[in-house]
Amino acid sequence: MFEHKIIFTGPVGAGKTTLIKAFSGTEPVLTEVRASDEVSELKEQTTVAMDYGSVVLDEETKVHMYGTPGQKRFDFMWDILSRGSMGLAILVNAKAPKPLDDLRFYLDAFKGLIVEQDLPVVVGINQVNKDQPEPSRAEFKAVAEEFRLGIPVLMIDAREEKDVRRMVMTLLFS
Repeated sequence: MFEHKIIFTGPVGAGKTTLIKAFSGTEPVLTEVRASDEVSELKEQTTVAMDYGSVVLDEETKVHMYGTPGQKRFDFMWDILSRGSMGLAILVNAKAPKPLDDLRFYLDAFKGLIVEQDLPVVVGINQVNKDQPEPSRAEFKAVAEEFRLGIPVLMIDAREEKDVRRMVMTLLFS
C-alpha cells in the first residue's frame, strides 16, 4: 500500500479541523483546547498541536492528513509536521477580513517547501459565497502565481467529503 502524508495549513478559522473530521476514515485525533486569547472572539476551540486523520482511498492508497495550528505562536509545529510530507494544502477562509493577505502569509511561511523543495501544493478557498465569490478565484490564483506557477486554487466546502477528496486527489496527481 502506498502511504502519503499531506499537511493542511492556514489561518485560524479556515476549516482545517472541520476538513479532517469530514474526510477521515478513522476517528480523528484533535488537540483542541478552549481559546483563551483573541481567537476566542472567532471560535470557542482552537488547535494547539495538530489534527490527524487518515483515509484509505482505494486498495493501494492511504492518506495521512495532518492539520497545523493556525495561530502563528504555534508555528514551530508547522516545521515538525511538514517533515516527510508529499503535499501541502493551504486553506483560506474567504469571509476573513483579508483572505488574500492570509494566503500570501501562508505561501510565504511555507516557501521552503513550495519553492525550494518543489512540493505539490493546492489552495482551498473555504466559506465561499457561491452567488458572489469575493475575492474571486482569479484573485486568489494571482496571489498563488506570485510564488510558483501552476498552483491549483479550488473553491471548496471543508464539510463536504467530495470537495476534500478533490483537493487530495489534486495533490496526489500533481
